[in-house]
Amino acid sequence: MWSPPAPGPVTADDVALAVRLSVHTLGKVPADGWERPAGELTWSCWETVEHLADDLFAYALQLGPATPPLTTHVPVSWRQERPDGPTSTVFVARTEGPAGLLQALEACGALLVAMVRVTAPEVRAHHVFGAADPEGFGAMGVVEALVHTHDVAAAFGLPWQPPADLCARTLHRLFPDAPADAEPWPALLWSTGRIELPGRARLEKWHWHGEPRG
Repeated sequence: MWSPPAPGPVTADDVALAVRLSVHTLGKVPADGWERPAGELTWSCWETVEHLADDLFAYALQLGPATPPLTTHVPVSWRQERPDGPTSTVFVARTEGPAGLLQALEACGALLVAMVRVTAPEVRAHHVFGAADPEGFGAMGVVEALVHTHDVAAAFGLPWQPPADLCARTLHRLFPDAPADAEPWPALLWSTGRIELPGRARLEKWHWHGEPRG
């Protein structure tokens, strides 16, 4: 039985595109709306974007050492600003407003883009969902950007439709069990527990597979 070819690897350019599209859409959030919950999350929209920036920074950090850690994270300090908020390293000064928040997101995204671009493909580094290569960390960054932008956009009814080929490459790298009979973007939302699909209940628990595919 014929099956379509694999959609190709996730690249540094994919990470750059995901962050650029995210920043563009998040720039439409009303200035007085950032304390609204992000979709169905318990975090505010501001906290969610801080978390996104922190994820991009953390993935870049894992790839940074000459010998990346294989059993733990690079030892930076994490904290919560409130009990139900995200645990992060990156926090943005509220006095800088939404422009400062999105600038921090762009900057952390650029760090991950650079590390994915310059790190040798055979390098591996720790992630709780499996030791990953640079492509894997890039794909993780894409997932974070796409789904958390979805969370924030949903709070305001903002249109958000990432490119299908970008979603397909990310699904292929991180979610080998993603439904092949769904379009890539809905399949990614289902794989990250955001929606249900026809004949498939919404996932209550989910994770990606960080290890390179064989």
